[in-house]
Amino acid sequence: MNFLKKYQEEFEELDKMESDFINDELIWSILNNHKTPTKEEVRQVLKKAETCTRLTPDEMAILVQNQDQETLNEMYSLAHTLKEEVYGDRIVFFAPLYISDECANNCLYCGFRSTNKSIKRKTLSMDEISEEVKIMIEEGQKRTVLVYGESPKTQVDFMVKTVEQVYKTKTEHGEIRRANINCAPLRVEELKKLKEIGIGTYQVFQETYHHETYKKVHPQGTIKGHYRWRLYSMDRAQEAGVDDNGLGVLFGLYDWRFEVLALLFHTIHLEEKFNGVGPHTISFPRITPAIDTPYSSNPEYAVSDEEFKKLIAVLRLSIPYTGLICTAREPDEVRREVIPLGVSQIDAGTRIGVGAYSQAKNANSIPTKEQFTIGDSRTLDDVVKEICEMKAIPSFCTACYRAGRTGEEFMKVAKTKFVYNYCIPNAVFTLKEYALDYASESSLHIINKTINEHIDSLKDKPSYPKVLELLKRIEDGERDVRL
Repeated sequence: MNFLKKYQEEFEELDKMESDFINDELIWSILNNHKTPTKEEVRQVLKKAETCTRLTPDEMAILVQNQDQETLNEMYSLAHTLKEEVYGDRIVFFAPLYISDECANNCLYCGFRSTNKSIKRKTLSMDEISEEVKIMIEEGQKRTVLVYGESPKTQVDFMVKTVEQVYKTKTEHGEIRRANINCAPLRVEELKKLKEIGIGTYQVFQETYHHETYKKVHPQGTIKGHYRWRLYSMDRAQEAGVDDNGLGVLFGLYDWRFEVLALLFHTIHLEEKFNGVGPHTISFPRITPAIDTPYSSNPEYAVSDEEFKKLIAVLRLSIPYTGLICTAREPDEVRREVIPLGVSQIDAGTRIGVGAYSQAKNANSIPTKEQFTIGDSRTLDDVVKEICEMKAIPSFCTACYRAGRTGEEFMKVAKTKFVYNYCIPNAVFTLKEYALDYASESSLHIINKTINEHIDSLKDKPSYPKVLELLKRIEDGERDVRL
C-alpha cells in the first residue's frame, strides 16, 4: 500500500482534469465517418503521405478503413518507399534484458501479474546483470532495452545502478553502447536521474488507449490501474529532458483500428506541446500466450496477420519519420512479411525471462520465467543473415543518441529525411564490426556482400571518403567509429 500511496497526490491532481487527450467517442466517430472510403479518397491521402508529412486522424481513418485490394497494395508499396527514403534499407537490431519479474500489478494478460503463482520470481543482482550482458556482447549485441516489473524492489535508484552496471560491463569484443528502458511511469525528478545516467529511449506502452478496456484489464488498487498516470508519462519525460520516447500498444486488448488512431492522437499531443517532438519509436506487439494466463491465450480482439500488415503500413504512412519496432513475439515468417512494410527496428537473439541469457544459451524457452511467448527464437546470427538475404542491411548503430541527435535534433533530421545520411554509413560500420568479431562462417559471405553493396551505394555521397577511412580503421582493429 505504501508503494501505491507514493503517487497518490499526483493521481488526485490528474483526476481533477475534466478530460484527457484521448476521446473515445471522437475516435469512433472519425472511424465511422470513413467506413467505405473510395479509391480516390485513399489515393488523395497517399499523395499527401508521399511528402513525409504526418497525417490527420481523418486521413489515417481513411487508410484504416480501406478494404480495396488494389489501393491496399499501393499503401504497402508507399509504406516501404517512405521507410527507405527516411532511414534507408537498414534494420536496427537490439535485444531485451529482463532485470526483474517481481511486480505489484495484476494485469490480466501478463505472465508477470502478481497473482500468477507459476512464475518463479527473481531480481538480478549486479553480478548476474554483468553475466547476462557478457553473453549478449559475445553474441554481437550492442543495444538493449532493460525491462523491469513494477515493484518496490525496482524503483528508480535501483534502475540507475542497473544501467551503470550494464555500461561498465565489457568483454574483449566491446560493450553495450545503448541501454533503453522499459519500465513504469515515473515522476519528473525520477526521470532526471535516468537522464543523468545516460539512458537511451524511455519506453512506456499504454497497452490500450480505450478507457473502459484499460480499466477492465488493469485492476484498480494497483499503480497501473491509473490510466492518466500512464497516459501522461511521456509529458513528464519531456519535462525531465528525457526526449527520446517510445510509445506502444498491446494489440488484442481492444479494436486495432481504435488503437492506431489513439497512437496518432498521442503523437499529435506530444508534438503540439513539445515543439514538434513526438515519439522516437512506436511498438505494436500482439498478445501471445503466457503460462497460467488464460486471457493471453484467447484475446477478445485478436489481430489477424492481414490486419497486422495493414496496421504497420498505416502507422508508417501516418507518422512516416518515427521508428517502428516489430518484436520477436512474431513468428519469423510473419516478420519476414511485415518488415518491408515500414519496420525499422527488430530484436533478435532474444531471451525473455530474468536470467534467461545465462540459463538458455541456445534460446530455449523457460516458461516459468517468461512474461509471454516469443515466436522468433532464432539466433542473432541467423536473423542477421536473413536480413542481408532480404537485400537490407542489419545495423547495430547507436550514433544518433551518443552524438546528441535526440528529441528535437533527431526530429529535424528525420522529418527532412536527412537522417538517411547517417543511417547507412553507420549501419555499414557496425555490420563490419559484426563480420569481423561475431559472424559465423555460414553468414559471413552474405554479410560481406551486403557491406560491399552498401559501400558502392555511397560512392556519389560527400561522406564516401570518410566512410572508407573509418572502414580502414575498423579493419585495423579500431571499434565504435561513427558519423
